[in-house]
Amino acid sequence: MVHDSIQVPGPVNPGRPRRIGMIVPSSNTCLEPQSYRILGDREDVTMHFTRIPVTRIALDAGSDQQFDVAGMQAAAELLATADVDVIAWNGTSGSWLGPDHDRAITAAITSATGVPSTTSTLAYLQAFEEFGTRRIGLLTPYTQDVNQAVAACYAAEGICVAGERHWGLSENEAFARVRPEDLLPASRELAAARPDALVYLCTNLYGAPAVERLEADTGVPVLDSVAVTLWHCLKLAGAPLLDARWGKLLS
Repeated sequence: MVHDSIQVPGPVNPGRPRRIGMIVPSSNTCLEPQSYRILGDREDVTMHFTRIPVTRIALDAGSDQQFDVAGMQAAAELLATADVDVIAWNGTSGSWLGPDHDRAITAAITSATGVPSTTSTLAYLQAFEEFGTRRIGLLTPYTQDVNQAVAACYAAEGICVAGERHWGLSENEAFARVRPEDLLPASRELAAARPDALVYLCTNLYGAPAVERLEADTGVPVLDSVAVTLWHCLKLAGAPLLDARWGKLLS
C-alpha cells in the first residue's frame, strides 16, 4: 500500500527556489540546523519554519494534546502565506499516536491551504514502502513505553521492530543533547541482527551525522528522522533528493 499519493505539479514560478514549510516542535533545537547542514550550499531549495508548543514526550493526555489537528492547521496557515510548495509537520508523534492521526493532520492542512503536506511519520511510511523495508532496528531518545507504542503502530502498518534501544528521556529539549557518537554502540548492536534499516526516530536527535559512518561500518541502511522528512518534502516539491552521505537510500 502506498501511503502518500499526492501528485505535485511543476513549479508555479520556475524562476524561484522550491520552498519547504516546516512545523517545528517549540523545544526542538536540532531539526532546523541539521536540515540546513543536509542541504549544504544548495540554492534550489529554501526552508521556512514555524513552531508549535511541544516540550514533553509521554503516553498521557497532556502530551497528546500538544499534537492536536487544529494547532497544526493554524501553524500551516501561517506558512502558506509564504507561498510554500509543501508543508511538513516535522515531528514523529504519529509513530505512537498512530499514522491515522497524521493523515488527519495532512488532510486538514491541505484542505485549508491547498498546499501538499506530509509528516515525519508519513515520510517514514513512504520510505518503507519505496525501499521494501519490513524489519527495522529502532533507536530513540524516548522512554521504553513510547518505543513499545511505536512498535505496535508500526506492526499495524506491516513493519516489524526487530530490536530497539532507547535513552529513557521525556523532556524534548534534552533529546538534542545526545551526541551522534553516543548512538554508535547501540546502533551497531541493532545492526548485528541485519534489519532492512536502522531508524533514528526523533527529529530532535542528532542521528544524521552518524549515518555515513554507520552505513560504511555495517552495510545496513540508516533512516534518520530529519533526513527522511526532508527527503519526502523534496519529493513532494519536485526537487532533487539528498546527498548519499545522509542515507544511501535517500539519494
